[in-house]
Amino acid sequence: MILALLLQTTPVAPLPKGTGLPPQPQGEETRVMQTVNALFAGIAARDAAKIADTLRPEATATVASENPDGSRRIVHFTREALLARFTPGPERFEERLYDPAIEIDGDLAYVWGRYNFYIDGKLHHCGYDLFDLVREGGSWKVQNLSWSNRTQCEAGS
Repeated sequence: MILALLLQTTPVAPLPKGTGLPPQPQGEETRVMQTVNALFAGIAARDAAKIADTLRPEATATVASENPDGSRRIVHFTREALLARFTPGPERFEERLYDPAIEIDGDLAYVWGRYNFYIDGKLHHCGYDLFDLVREGGSWKVQNLSWSNRTQCEAGS
């Protein structure tokens, strides 16, 4: 009986998300998301200069693609190569981020969430976005943007 009691484990509920981080000033999550939303606005406008305004000078990007045939590919972009992807054109781009998780610790933040990417209103690809942001001089800028990319997606929120 004593051995049985020693071997029992009591299930422990997981800690609530974010409990290990210090409290943030009111509205800081909103300021982080303003940067992310400004980047999305630059994508929608196909305006590399607007996108550049949201990035640190040393910013990078990484995409992990899953192709319809099952093959996978990882591509890493410099800031310049990322910005070169956004040139004026007739197609309308729109990226929608759903229910993002936002974590902040001092001058570092990350935003993680599922996204859908639309071209001319038609779902083109989807995945998860991860933004690493740094606050400098009171302003949040993207240090790194990573995203997964697949074409088998579900539309909607």
